[in-house]
Amino acid sequence: MHVPDGFINAPMSAAAGVVAAGAVAVGLRGARRELDERTAPLAGLVAAFIFAVQMLNFPVAAGTSGHLLGGALAAILVGPYTGVLVIAVVLLMQGVLFADGGLTALGVNITVMGVVTVLVSYALFRGLVKILPRTRRSVTGAAFAAALVSVPASAAAFTLVYAVGGTTDVPLGKVLTAMVGVHTLIGLGEAAITMLTVGAVVAVRPDLVFGARGLRAPLKLRVGGELVDAAPAEPEPTTAGSPKKLWIGGLATALLLAGFVSFYASASPDGLEKVAADQGIDKNVEEHAAADSPLADYAVKGVEAVRVSGGLAGTIGVGATLAVGTGVFWAVRRRRDAEAGARA
Repeated sequence: MHVPDGFINAPMSAAAGVVAAGAVAVGLRGARRELDERTAPLAGLVAAFIFAVQMLNFPVAAGTSGHLLGGALAAILVGPYTGVLVIAVVLLMQGVLFADGGLTALGVNITVMGVVTVLVSYALFRGLVKILPRTRRSVTGAAFAAALVSVPASAAAFTLVYAVGGTTDVPLGKVLTAMVGVHTLIGLGEAAITMLTVGAVVAVRPDLVFGARGLRAPLKLRVGGELVDAAPAEPEPTTAGSPKKLWIGGLATALLLAGFVSFYASASPDGLEKVAADQGIDKNVEEHAAADSPLADYAVKGVEAVRVSGGLAGTIGVGATLAVGTGVFWAVRRRRDAEAGARA
C-alpha cells in the first residue's frame, strides 16, 4: 500500500508529514521505556524482517496481490512506540533506496501504514489479551485478530486522506468500498504471517516479546481471609538459549526471504495499485524522485540476470535496514541509559 507521489496534493502531504514527524518524535521518546540491552538489537532485526517480508507479494484475488504492512507485528514484538519507528525506518529505506513509495508521500505512508496500523492493532491486541486466558495461545490468537483489523483500518485511513487531499475527482464511496474490501482479504494474509511469526518467537523466547510480558497471572494465596500475591515463581526456562541465537536465526530467515524467496512473489499489482487503476486515482501519478537509483524497483542496475539482480537488491535492503534500524534503536537505548545515569 505504498502511496506514490502525485496521489495526494502538496498541502495534505505536508500535513501528513507533520503528523508523521510528531509520531516519530513521540515514538523516540516512548521507545526509551521499551528498549533495553536485549530488545534493542531485536528491534533492528524486526525492521529488517519486515522489509524482507514486504517483498513477498501474495495473490489475494484475480489480478491483485498484497503484502505485509507490519505494524501489528512490530508493535507486538517490540512495543507500540518502537513499532512506529520500525515501520518508519522500513518506509524510509524503501523510498530512498528502492523508489518504493513517494518521497513527498513519505509522511502519508508513515501515517497510514505505520501510525494507524500500530495504534489500531496494539489497542485491539491489548484488549483481547486482557480478557483472554493468560496463555501463549491467547497471544497468538490476539495477534491474528489485531493484524487482520489493522489492514482495512489502514485502507480506510488512506481513503480519508484521499478525500481531503486527492488529486483526482473520483467517487469516494467506491474508493472506500474497493479499498476496504480488497485490504480485508490482504488482512487475512497479514494476520497469518503475524500470528506465525509471533507464535514462533513466543515459543522459544517469550521474554523477548513485548506483548507477551506477564503472560502468567501472579499466584494468589488466601491469608487471614484476604487474597495476597504469592512469591514469584522461578522464571520459566527457555529453549533457545541466548537472544543471539534468535537474532541469527531471524537474520538468516530475512536474508533467505529477500534474497531467494522474493523471486517467486506475485507480480500482480497490490491492493492500492489495483484500486487506483480501476478507479482512476493514478491519473496524476508522478515519477519517483529516486527512479534512477541503482536499486530502483528492487533490482541492481547493471546486473542482467533477473533472479540475481533481485536477490542482491533484497539482500542489500535487508542489510541496510538492519544497519540503520539497529543504529537508531541503540542510540535510543543509550539516551535512556544516559538519562538514567543523570538522575542517579
